[in-house]
Amino acid sequence: MLGKKLVTAQKRGETRALCLGLGMVACSMMMYFFIGITIVPFYTKSVWTTETMCKVLKANIKDEALCPNREGSEDEDIFPYPCLQVWVNLTASGQEVMLYQTEDTLEKNPKCSYVPDKVENAKEVKARIETIASNFKKYQTFPCYYDPGGTQTNVILSRLYPPKGLLFTFLWPTLMFTGGCLIIVLVKISQYFSVLSAWQ
Repeated sequence: MLGKKLVTAQKRGETRALCLGLGMVACSMMMYFFIGITIVPFYTKSVWTTETMCKVLKANIKDEALCPNREGSEDEDIFPYPCLQVWVNLTASGQEVMLYQTEDTLEKNPKCSYVPDKVENAKEVKARIETIASNFKKYQTFPCYYDPGGTQTNVILSRLYPPKGLLFTFLWPTLMFTGGCLIIVLVKISQYFSVLSAWQ
C-alpha cells in the first residue's frame, strides 16, 4: 500500500516537473518570437554600424522647433522645444556632418540633433538641452557611429540596439529554454531508471 502511494506521488511530481519544463520552453519560444518581430528589425534596419571618433565643430541652440506630428498622433502630442544642432568632424572621412542622438531622433525631426520626450515643464526641457549643449562643448571628442555604405551622411551618438544589448536581450529566453530542456531531460532520465528498476 505504501509502495503504491510512493509510486503515485512520484508520477505526480514527474508530471508537474514535465509540465514546468514544457511551460518554460513554450514561454521562451514566445519571447524569441516577440524579440524577433520587434527588436531584431530595428537592429537590422540601422545602417550606422561602424564606430569612429567625432570632434565637435559647433553646437548651437536654434529657435524653438515643433515636434512633428506623426501619423495617428493628435495635436496635443506636438510641443515646442529648443532645437539643438551639433555639427562634428567625422574622423573616418574628414567630413563635416550633423550628429543625432539615436536613429529614432533622425526620424522624429531631422533638423535637430536631440528631440526630448514630451514633458509638462518646458523649463526642464530647456535646461536639459542647454546642459547637453554645454557637455558637447566641454567634451570635444567622443565615439560615434556612421554608415560605412554611405547611404546616410550623418552620424549618431548611440545606437538604440547595439550588438551587446541585442545579445543581452536574447540571454533571458535562452536561459529559460535551457532550464526547461534540462528539466525535461532529468524527468525522462528519472522515468527511464524507474522503469528499469521495476523491470529488474
